[in-house]
Amino acid sequence: MPVDYSKWDALELSDDSDVEVHPNVDKRSFIRAKQNQIHAERQQRRNQIETFKYERIINDALIKRISSLLASLKSHAADAQSRNPGEVAFQAVIESAASLDPKDDQPPPRPAGVHNSEEKLPSYTKMMATLLDQVNKALDEKKVEQDKRYEAMLTEVGEHLEKVTSLQSELHAKLAELEKEEGRKITSEGIHTGFDSSHVNKSAPSTSSSAAKASPAVELLNPNFTAGSSTESKKATDDDDDDKEITASPNAKKFSFIKIGSYRESLAFLSEHPEILTEEETDGLLILAFDAQLENREEYARNCVHQALLLQYCRALGRDGVALFFKRITTPGHQAQDVFLKDVRDTYGKIKTRAAEINAQRAQDEADGVEGGVEQIQLHAVEPGTVINIKIPPADSEDEADKAARAIFESFKPDMKKALETGKLDEVNKVLGLMKVDEAEDLVAKFGDAGILSLEDEIIDATTEEGKQHFEQLLEEAKEAHGEAHGEAQGETKYDDPE
Repeated sequence: MPVDYSKWDALELSDDSDVEVHPNVDKRSFIRAKQNQIHAERQQRRNQIETFKYERIINDALIKRISSLLASLKSHAADAQSRNPGEVAFQAVIESAASLDPKDDQPPPRPAGVHNSEEKLPSYTKMMATLLDQVNKALDEKKVEQDKRYEAMLTEVGEHLEKVTSLQSELHAKLAELEKEEGRKITSEGIHTGFDSSHVNKSAPSTSSSAAKASPAVELLNPNFTAGSSTESKKATDDDDDDKEITASPNAKKFSFIKIGSYRESLAFLSEHPEILTEEETDGLLILAFDAQLENREEYARNCVHQALLLQYCRALGRDGVALFFKRITTPGHQAQDVFLKDVRDTYGKIKTRAAEINAQRAQDEADGVEGGVEQIQLHAVEPGTVINIKIPPADSEDEADKAARAIFESFKPDMKKALETGKLDEVNKVLGLMKVDEAEDLVAKFGDAGILSLEDEIIDATTEEGKQHFEQLLEEAKEAHGEAHGEAQGETKYDDPE
């Protein structure tokens, strides 16, 4: 059987023996320069192939979008006779996007070596917007009449489609030529391993031998360790998910400021930021609406509810939900408008009612003050027969300690200074009762630093009936305390007697 050696015709080898150069030229330098030239041409050809492949992807996407736009424009040609051509064109643009996935709106990144790989291409939506701007500019320059503007728009869009299609055909021809040239020679980079395996199939042990060589049973100290650990880990993960605070992302917050009815602006924003079409972003916008309603910012709260439900409806309509929603919501007289806006009103009504209840409860708690059941700091003397006296640091003292104490007193708020100047502990407790616990504790610590509060024995006026009763009560308490102490002392003496 004859051997076919034709496959080696494409092998590119360099033989130094058949290279002839000028006597004044170094042979090794010439060979090295020739090799560098071959490598440079090969690398340039490969970069050109990658460039053409990338441009082919972009052109295919543009042809698909321009063709969809042109078909939609043609289907609404009859409507342009009775309606505003601008509105008809906008509706056609929305319908053309119905068959396209919003996730594919961003072109793929440029490969290394293709033009400026760091520069990011605009989205396909922006490219289409630029194309429509060029079409409108061309119509304005041609001064097309209003009744003929829609047909002229069809013609201009068709010409753009022909240009991109023709460019794509030329690109295919150049790419095929370069790929043919690239595959004409076999290089070291094309070498690859065909079949390589180090796996050895071993026969499975028989049942009888396995039974004969049964391993001894091992008793585990904690046999449920793995299951328990995984259960606890899962529980901890679930708890973390429950405790996670739901907030709207920065892009979702920007989306919440788009006014109700500005559907063209909302569609453009979603085309650029499809990542906000999630349930978390809807919940985040509803929380923003609730917070705004608590602050009586009704217009912004209603706007947040509208945009939150807009995301929810687009997500609920499936894969092409964005284009389908905007197509229905912009169609005059469509039932979807009534359904959607009624849902917005009902949801906002519930938020408004609940926010009003919370604000009313807060107002009631503030009016109740100390009786509101909130944790408070209050000052009282613990030891019987003692009282807490208030001493204001003198303002004209030359003593350094008094000056420091006076500086602390002057740092208090006017309501606390006024309460201290009355000398009544009840007035001070009223002000403390309106403060937060940590703030009140810090203030009491400053009282001690300034020496404002002092614990002293209570002075009893025994000439009055109330004073006599108070004095007799203190005597009874002192007798009881003395009797308990005496009994304890006797018990200790008997215990220590050796008899």
